[in-house]
Amino acid sequence: MTYSHASRPVFNRLSSLALMLSLAFAAACIGQGAAGQESPFATAVSVNGLSITNYEVDQRRALLTLLRAPGDLTELAREQLIEDRLRESATRAAGITATPEQIRAGMEEFAGRANLSANQFISELANRGVPEETFRDFVSSGIAWRQLVRGRFGPRVAVSDAELDRALSLSTQSRGGVRVLLSEIIVPIREGREDEARALVQRLSETIESEAAFSAAAREYSATPTRARGGRLDWLPIGRLPPALRGQVLTLAPGEVTEPVNLGPGIAIFQLRDLEETDGTPSETLALEYVSILIPTAGGTDLSQAGRYDALYDTCDDLYEPAQSMADGQFTRDVLPASEVPADIALELARLDPDESSAALTRQNGAFRLYLKLCARTVDVPVNEDGEAIDLRAQTREQIFQRRLTSFADSYLEELRADAIIVEG
Repeated sequence: MTYSHASRPVFNRLSSLALMLSLAFAAACIGQGAAGQESPFATAVSVNGLSITNYEVDQRRALLTLLRAPGDLTELAREQLIEDRLRESATRAAGITATPEQIRAGMEEFAGRANLSANQFISELANRGVPEETFRDFVSSGIAWRQLVRGRFGPRVAVSDAELDRALSLSTQSRGGVRVLLSEIIVPIREGREDEARALVQRLSETIESEAAFSAAAREYSATPTRARGGRLDWLPIGRLPPALRGQVLTLAPGEVTEPVNLGPGIAIFQLRDLEETDGTPSETLALEYVSILIPTAGGTDLSQAGRYDALYDTCDDLYEPAQSMADGQFTRDVLPASEVPADIALELARLDPDESSAALTRQNGAFRLYLKLCARTVDVPVNEDGEAIDLRAQTREQIFQRRLTSFADSYLEELRADAIIVEG
């Protein structure tokens, strides 16, 4: 739910996605160079006699850019398509194929992550030059493979009650019974330099092996105010972190670094420095209510303006007074499920208590500073859509099962690759 001071909608979710896709697809075309001059339907790679064309590589790269995947996207597209062909060979040999109904359900589920129907998502992709077939192939390649893997390895995956009890203990802590000390490196994604930022953060994630190295990299590369202190954050309850980051942090030992985390305008990695149990009722953030104000940075008075908001207005309600003189869209008040809050904003709000503010983020390549004030944080134990308590034991058992099944699947895919005949075009 979003409010503006003039009761006018600030951004339509679909048009916002369309703008993001437009910018991302433009970036997808950057750096193709000579490869774009080759015949689009010439074979780029052959896998067990199954061809992958230059066109397929370009289209998969475009889709990955729209999804803001990290790393070298041309290489990632080729690798994904090679793995798709390996899976296709295996599922064909086993006589397993995905039905049209299964593929459509997979497309609906994927599009639903952006609160769109499959048809809406397909339409937006088509508007940016990505055909429906690319999306369908992206989704469908894993459906038959999952059936094969579950049938082949499912009987070999067992979760003992003792393992489940330990996992449930950790899960309870993850909802708020622990707090963490993190360090951060956040690199902005500049238009036209997306691949460069992703490659840098991926390299840092793979090579940093100490707190000293992380601090040095933060001072050199991070674009946040914490860079001056080596990216170090204060203690944070784990339940306040964005869900995607929380899941990664809980798998780390002190000193270890997360995989790259997409924050929208930036891409980040985090290092766990310490973790400790806390007293009190375990909880996780379910919803956030917050005010955001766009302050133009031209003239260099944006930080002083943010300071004036802090000095003059104590609560979110107080900010409606200066909002009366702001342009439409400059002031918004949002009430959103935690999973729908933009990741960079969610991370900033995790550091705040109600009525505290932040002015660390920018928008539109630095043209605006984003002033945030947290109004309220809703916390509770997890419930389903009907308001009923989730069966955490069954849910956790399935999560462990899926992790182990994925490990079997990855090993099997490596075996298929080692035995495959892969020929570069």
